[in-house]
Amino acid sequence: MNRLFSDRFSRRDALLLGASGAAWLALSTSAWAQAWERLDAARKLIGDAKPSSDGIALDLPLISEDGSSVQLTVNVDRPMTDADYVQSIHLFASRNPSPEIASFEFTPRAGRANVMTRVRLNESQTVIAVARTSKGQVFATSRDVRVTVSGCLIRADTYESAGEMLPRVRVPAKTAAGTPAEVLTLINHPMETGLREGADGTVLPQRIVRSFEATLDGEAFFKATLYRSLAANPYLRFHVAPKASGKLAFKWTEDTGRVAEASANIAVG
Repeated sequence: MNRLFSDRFSRRDALLLGASGAAWLALSTSAWAQAWERLDAARKLIGDAKPSSDGIALDLPLISEDGSSVQLTVNVDRPMTDADYVQSIHLFASRNPSPEIASFEFTPRAGRANVMTRVRLNESQTVIAVARTSKGQVFATSRDVRVTVSGCLIRADTYESAGEMLPRVRVPAKTAAGTPAEVLTLINHPMETGLREGADGTVLPQRIVRSFEATLDGEAFFKATLYRSLAANPYLRFHVAPKASGKLAFKWTEDTGRVAEASANIAVG
């Protein structure tokens, strides 16, 4: 009798545990897959579309000890042809004072829809990426990040004030025709958030590099709209796929109207 009761209890217990585990897994998977639905900014961008998570990847550290500068890479593995290409990627930090991090625009001349940058994260949260193609396809993914120290207040040593608005670029001297080549850019700038107090206790006004544009022989192939969630000294790694040798030009514009420019030649052969 006791054995029969024990057997029945064990079977019932196993079924309950299995059902609970399956429900928890389904809930967790649903929460991960639809993180963008809980963020107004991302939901408005997506609209009525049903985004796919296939082909889009978001890479951040699982744990960051310093939220003021967290490396992020986003990649959309899709064609970059005149007929079908990734048109834009949008990044959001769900629990930052302002969720927008950056928006990137591409043309087929970029060759790859891949960007690396550094972001500010105010606390542990979910980072979201949404991408659109020229044919109207929408992709979305997310990544949870644990932050040890808030990135809302930048340190005084994160940039050199004497060299403010000084840009740096690095491009390969030579590449094969139509092959994506990596471009690295950085500009010395505090990306003042408008949330930090100065020495006298008053809040310093927001002052950020708002936009960036890269052109090849006068034709734009990569643009970025930046927000205060981007880290100080805005760093961008992206690609260009030239068909012939040409001149690359880069332009950074601060929200005050100040502009910084740089250029570099790239050879194809």
